Amino acid sequence: MSQKTTIPKGTRDFGPMEMAKRNYIFNTIKDVYALYGFQQIETPSMETLQTLMGKYGEEGDKLLFKVLNSGDYLSKIPDSELLDRNSLRLAAKLCEKGLRYDLTVPFARYVVMHHDELQFPFKRYQIQPVWRADRPQKGRYREFYQCDADVVGSNSLMNEIELMQIIDTVFTKFGIRVQIKINNRKILSGIAEVIGEDDKLVDITVAIDKLDKIGLDEVNNELRGVGLSEDAIRKLQPFITLSGTNEEKLAVVGNALAGSETGQKGVEETAFILQTLEKIGLRNEIQFDLTLARGLNYYTGAIFEVKALDTPMGSITGGGRYDNLTGIFGMPGLSGVGISFGADRIYDVLNALDLYPKDTISPTKVLFINFGERETMYCLPGVAECRKAGIRAEIYPDAVKMKKQMSYANAKHIPFVALAGENEMQDGKITLKNMETGEQQLLRLGDLATVLAD
Repeated sequence: MSQKTTIPKGTRDFGPMEMAKRNYIFNTIKDVYALYGFQQIETPSMETLQTLMGKYGEEGDKLLFKVLNSGDYLSKIPDSELLDRNSLRLAAKLCEKGLRYDLTVPFARYVVMHHDELQFPFKRYQIQPVWRADRPQKGRYREFYQCDADVVGSNSLMNEIELMQIIDTVFTKFGIRVQIKINNRKILSGIAEVIGEDDKLVDITVAIDKLDKIGLDEVNNELRGVGLSEDAIRKLQPFITLSGTNEEKLAVVGNALAGSETGQKGVEETAFILQTLEKIGLRNEIQFDLTLARGLNYYTGAIFEVKALDTPMGSITGGGRYDNLTGIFGMPGLSGVGISFGADRIYDVLNALDLYPKDTISPTKVLFINFGERETMYCLPGVAECRKAGIRAEIYPDAVKMKKQMSYANAKHIPFVALAGENEMQDGKITLKNMETGEQQLLRLGDLATVLAD
């Protein structure tokens, strides 16, 4: 019995229809990035583990896909270590490379390596796949695309404001109603300070970031599990359950963090971003959310997350400010801020809400029916004229039954078919049929491209 052909869990094939939809997503995002002056780069799928490890926190490190060294990678490993079966120690010796976990850390490495070639502030975008050894589930894949935009070499909060405008513009173009959530890691640091748990900042942010998924009671249990005192957990509750308008929440947090210089700085930054965006006017709602923590360790300032309002899905965009990332690679003092669109989740949202434009899923606009060699030779100049005019056109290659050719057009969602039989050829005409309405027009062959272009 032959083995069943399959693909790794958490990955997907994409056929022509799916690729048309994905390219619509990528091209829309690319166009908006270009409007704001961002330039495209690419980095390798693999990075050294030295580049990747320690940048995503303990949980992130566990989700890195490691790549075995080439050749006889076991030759230098003593039998005693193999028998010890310590997977972490063995992986460190057997693997020097890993698949990238995101695009931000490779970008930071790129900036350090190419620093002398770049003009700062450097605004780049990058659309490539990333890999995470996570448990596959709805909306969560092991291989997926990210569409990142980052600005490095500038501390200005105008960069955060511009990125929020990009998010708003992209989802408006897609027709997806979203809620943009914003917080600041300095505020979270201030909260950890005032509840007396400065050294537990990472544990606190990892726990409260799960509030939507596991609920308040489980978050509190997780905080107890990492050693937070009952007094600290009690002091944390008003922050986690804070409600009201953005202005009201900021005022409460500002008062509560009066004794924290770091916390006050975070409040000031968040207030400036929100007030400026209010003056500019966004089409989508932006909400100050203290439970937003973004579990990645490298964020140091503003953090963002976007959720679709009309279909259940996790975060479909996220990002934030990172002041220290390039310092890890030997270049301190270079601040950056960025966002990442989750293309695969956006794909699922657009599918769920049926928001793809018709021309996105109809790669061909007109199919010329093949009645035989003479008819095909007659139609070929019309096919050429359509393509010359930028109209996607094809001619069926075989003179098979018309029913089969019409089924082909329907299956590919081709909106028009063009037919030329003996009568049309005698008169220099062609019949154009609208596949949706059934309406037919008799046109001069030379006018076909003009009619289809309207």
